[in-house]
Amino acid sequence: MKFPYWIKKRAPDQELLQEMEKLLRSLSLHTVCEEARCPNMGECFSKKTATFMILGDVCTRNCKFCAVKKGEPLPLDIEEPENVAEAVKRLNLNYVVITSVTRDDLKDGGAEHFARTVKEIRNKNEKIKIELLIPDFKGSLSSLQLVLEAEPEVLNHNLETVPRLYSEVRPQADYKRSLNLLKRSKKLSPSIYTKSGLMVGLGEKFEEVVEVMRNLREVECDMLTIGQYLRPSTKHLKIKEFVSPEKFEEYEKIGKSLGFSSIMAGPFVRSSYRAEEAFDQISLLTSSRKI
Repeated sequence: MKFPYWIKKRAPDQELLQEMEKLLRSLSLHTVCEEARCPNMGECFSKKTATFMILGDVCTRNCKFCAVKKGEPLPLDIEEPENVAEAVKRLNLNYVVITSVTRDDLKDGGAEHFARTVKEIRNKNEKIKIELLIPDFKGSLSSLQLVLEAEPEVLNHNLETVPRLYSEVRPQADYKRSLNLLKRSKKLSPSIYTKSGLMVGLGEKFEEVVEVMRNLREVECDMLTIGQYLRPSTKHLKIKEFVSPEKFEEYEKIGKSLGFSSIMAGPFVRSSYRAEEAFDQISLLTSSRKI
């Protein structure tokens, strides 16, 4: 399938990429930017921003859209939380996104590791804003509570696609379970913003995407990102459609009308893309409502 004119990115500055990669390797760290082959990697690395990926770099699930390695993961690196905190300090970040592979082999799904990472980051900078992009923990309430007790500013969990496509796109996931995670998060910790993300171009219908948006607002999800699925390799799901910029604009309009405090939609939008900007937007909106 030929790429349309709007699917173009300027080539990243190789010197800046190498500088960031050197820092990450020196601390034995991974970023979802690299592992998922994100098209925004050059832009984000040039701004000294990255989404850190913890719990190793091997996922126990086999989602058909994702470039992250699959298989049997190594034991947890007990130094990883401190190393992430050190990288955040060296980069002098005000806002950081922490995500992970899915670790169904761990009893708590890695929830304690998430909490430790937040603690280590805040030990070095108590004012930093933290967004956690978490897996579904197989629906474990205790794991979710452990993460929420770490008090991130944002709890992010991606629905990824519409319910009809789950068996093809996310065979080991469950739409209702993921939606319920966001619902539980808001009920357990109302002050923590909830966020989710969707990919389009996988064969979903416009009305199905809008219905997912409604479902998210029904569980009081605050923030949403919608971006174009781009095939990482020939082994992954084929692109069914290149969604036009006009359709992304329509998704944004509908999202705002449904009540999302922050919504970003566009060909290169990803779950953590301009995450600090989205957080500032919702914080400003929330503050104005209190006045």
